[in-house]
Amino acid sequence: MEEGALNTKMEDLKLHGFWYSPFTMRVVWTLKLKGLPYENIEEDRYNKSPQLLEYNPVHKKIPVLVHGGKPICESMIIVQYIDELWPQNPLVPLDPYDRAQAMFWVAYSEQMIPAQKEKDVEKALENFKVLEHHCLADKRKFFGGDKINIVDIAIGSLFAFFVTIEDIKQEKVLVAERFPLLHLWFDNFKNVSIIKENFPDREKMSATIKSIMERRRLASS
Repeated sequence: MEEGALNTKMEDLKLHGFWYSPFTMRVVWTLKLKGLPYENIEEDRYNKSPQLLEYNPVHKKIPVLVHGGKPICESMIIVQYIDELWPQNPLVPLDPYDRAQAMFWVAYSEQMIPAQKEKDVEKALENFKVLEHHCLADKRKFFGGDKINIVDIAIGSLFAFFVTIEDIKQEKVLVAERFPLLHLWFDNFKNVSIIKENFPDREKMSATIKSIMERRRLASS
């Protein structure tokens, strides 16, 4: 590899996000799995920095990864960018068919987001049934088989948010009796050392999301 190419890769990485956001989690987990140092810039949900608004003028949302002064937006685009640039611990399958299957389930995870945002339990149950019966039916340890891949990152972040909603509502939906394979997968995923070390504190997460929900309720009343 030429020296110039190496220097380009080693330029500083900066991540603008909210620590409690499932979309920020996706990027954090990816950076950690790759062993990449980065500067974390915690944004204020109600007073976003001028830098964030400059880096993402279209949606004005987190997360934004800044690499060598160049911004990359949208969580799963960022994950793929990192995976292509730093090939260690690959997250996207090399085989074209396996890659196509992985990207199908990543796209499916994006369809799950409205149910998460709207706290629509019935819709979430439908999504869980699909994952249980069509994605984990072969009883694999992770969506990627024996190792975490991009699907685990995409869906795992949403589950981290969903269990927080369960805590707030004091209603358990993701139970082993109903979704044994999905429940086992989530246990496997959150107990991977890198994920476990960078999983948001459950009590702090619940308190933060509850505060956001209350603020929204007051604003709409």
